[in-house]
Amino acid sequence: MTAAHPLDRPVWSMLTGRQAHLAEGDGRAVRIDRGYGVFGAAPDTGAEALAALAALVPDEGEVWIVEGEPWPVAPGTREVKRAVLAQMVAEGAPPAPRAGEPAIIALGDDDAPEMAALAEHAKPGPWGPKTHRYGPFFGVRENGRLLAMAGQRILVPGMAEVSGVATWEDCRGRGLARALIGHVMREMVARGEQPFLHSYADNAGAIALYESLGFRIRREVHVLAIAK
Repeated sequence: MTAAHPLDRPVWSMLTGRQAHLAEGDGRAVRIDRGYGVFGAAPDTGAEALAALAALVPDEGEVWIVEGEPWPVAPGTREVKRAVLAQMVAEGAPPAPRAGEPAIIALGDDDAPEMAALAEHAKPGPWGPKTHRYGPFFGVRENGRLLAMAGQRILVPGMAEVSGVATWEDCRGRGLARALIGHVMREMVARGEQPFLHSYADNAGAIALYESLGFRIRREVHVLAIAK
């Protein structure tokens, strides 16, 4: 299966390209290091590829497939869920910081337990014990508490995905997500990369926020989660 653009098959592009060092499997199918998450991909929907992908599904857990077109359920696995995502790409210069925005700090291994707790609360997407190591993550702290965070995940040629955007419910409405996404975007652009992201297609509020930051919908992509 060929793709006109690496974002048409983001996980395949990720795990056979810039982040191949995180991949398990071989040319028939790959999945990301289980500490990082649940994403997997195969070169096509042929029987050999689907069987290889099924073999990478853990006995306990899931593999998530993200493709431009709906993907079939591999024999020997079951469908857990399907969803449609809006894939959005930033156009133009990233937004400048607003007056009064909170101080933004870099996060690392020492912050991992708090990041995992925030991810469990806010559900920004699949999160594992190594997810914070995808790349730079940033956060806002107040009186020592981590209130919100954002970082990156998928890398493809010339582009980087804004991901892991999460805020505790009692801290929402303060513009923390906007400030953090803007900061992540500026960091990416400074490295010469164009930001992109994914949002559930029915999350109108999130899409409106991303559009206000300069993102535009590129296309829809399809998520399939499978398990044994």
